[in-house]
Amino acid sequence: MRTMTVHSPQEFATALGAKLATRSRHVCAFIGAGAAKACGLPDVKGLEATVQAQLAGADRTAFNRLLDGRNIEQVLSRLRRIAGLVTGIETVDSLTATQADALDKSVCKAIVSALDIGPANLTPMRHLAAWAARADYRHPVEIFTVNYDLLLETALEGHGVPYFDGFVGNLQARFRTDLVEAPVGDPGGYVASRFVRLWKLHGSVNWVRSDDDQIVRTGQPAKDLPAAIYPSDAKYEESRRVPFLVLQDRLRRALHQPETIVLVSGFSFTDDHLNEMLFDAAIRRERSEFVVFSHGDISDNLAERAGRTPNIQVIGRSEAILGGVRRNWNAPDNDIPDLWVDGKLALPDFTCLASYLARSSAQDGEAYGNA
Repeated sequence: MRTMTVHSPQEFATALGAKLATRSRHVCAFIGAGAAKACGLPDVKGLEATVQAQLAGADRTAFNRLLDGRNIEQVLSRLRRIAGLVTGIETVDSLTATQADALDKSVCKAIVSALDIGPANLTPMRHLAAWAARADYRHPVEIFTVNYDLLLETALEGHGVPYFDGFVGNLQARFRTDLVEAPVGDPGGYVASRFVRLWKLHGSVNWVRSDDDQIVRTGQPAKDLPAAIYPSDAKYEESRRVPFLVLQDRLRRALHQPETIVLVSGFSFTDDHLNEMLFDAAIRRERSEFVVFSHGDISDNLAERAGRTPNIQVIGRSEAILGGVRRNWNAPDNDIPDLWVDGKLALPDFTCLASYLARSSAQDGEAYGNA
């Protein structure tokens, strides 16, 4: 028997399409900053650079000092700890509580400005919305994202896709923990299974704190108030009404639902807490599948995990780890739209993945041709 030394792009795409066409599947998408970058918005590093450019004077100096060895979310968390714990004229990291709070507001304002979707290319998100619109599963499609922007909401609404994000209302929408936590099909849940679930794990540019200290979703990005983005340590100590903790619980329960397929795109695996949630679920749920699309080189940590956890598939541009086996792709004779372009697998690019999903659902899961 001949031993295969390469992976076939066509076979992988066909098998994935068949799995996604199975109505009994519970399907989740996990979207990171790379997906937003495909639409023209900055990724994490780009966002940090944009914020640096918008700050001035002492604010820029303090931000740069805090950013050393941290990412922008960790900076916000640090500022909120200082604002919550320091009193009077005492300082931490050369900041008083008042100065930390003011810098927090300035950073959030810069983030909101940087993530303006006005000039963005919505096509990739529209393709994802088209796929979600045609999804016909017994369980609702769940989209988890660590992005703060409004790309997904805009695309879903533009496509007429009904979705639920945990909030009820319009101008000052309140978070409903009971609806988020209600099991699918629960008569008391009220949210129909045909509604796509959109869970923003790290907050959003249109989340703000209300006068009664609750997080609400407004009808537009925050202007004068700091956006409620990234769950600082203090937030985790509050009640379960706070969205961040509830949504992380929702992710954990979704990942542990039997027969789940999780598509991960644009996520850099730099968040250890979320990494462990994904890896733990893969170990415990052997019949579920976790398909990670890696736009850059496959990291050693991800390769090691996939090597000993066969239901984690890592899809790179030149190679893949399938069933625990790492091999190069076998190049087709010709380019295949959304699949094989310029000698590389195209699916790790969110633009091509979203287009592939839209095309696959339109074809009812038909196999990719050998074009």
